[in-house]
Amino acid sequence: MAPDRDTLVAYYNAKNTPLNRQKPSRLSTESIQRTISDISFELSKEVDDVVDQLKLTPISEIEDAKCECCGMSEECTPEYIAQVREKFLGKLICGLCSEAVKEEMEKSGGKIEEALSEHTKDCVRFNRFGRTNPVLFQAAAMKEMLKKSARLDGSRAKSLSPRDHKRGYGNVNKGGLARSSSCIPSITRELNDREVAN
Repeated sequence: MAPDRDTLVAYYNAKNTPLNRQKPSRLSTESIQRTISDISFELSKEVDDVVDQLKLTPISEIEDAKCECCGMSEECTPEYIAQVREKFLGKLICGLCSEAVKEEMEKSGGKIEEALSEHTKDCVRFNRFGRTNPVLFQAAAMKEMLKKSARLDGSRAKSLSPRDHKRGYGNVNKGGLARSSSCIPSITRELNDREVAN
């Protein structure tokens, strides 16, 4: 049978009499300082272990390398420079130029010599002409595109107006630049609409 309430209260009061109560012992400052010292020592050992685990391998010397095609400079390790020179016939070229050379290789049937010389020629031409006169360089590039498309068609590329197409002159599928209709009527219509609204 479970004890009743009176028994429990009497037991509790007997336990907490002033004679049975003990005062908690006071901690001395020396023992507290010793404990703090021990904890900080253990933490410093753990920090040293973590630092030892995180030590990185030393980085080899970094050089400033200049691309032999476009002239752009980038920071490279000597190992990377050696890999690039081995891959591209002794020339040091940047990542952008290497991608362009790969595309040229696809065009030229996998011949790296031709691709490298073609890209170098294009870079030299751009550095000489394109950086100083970007608008003229863009016009020259458009002219070059038209020449290439004319060579592929076997005929001279012509500018075809929409009226010529309606009349049956020329073939739109031949290539070249097709002229769109004039924008003047739509501008005039828009201005007239604005005047009417005002």
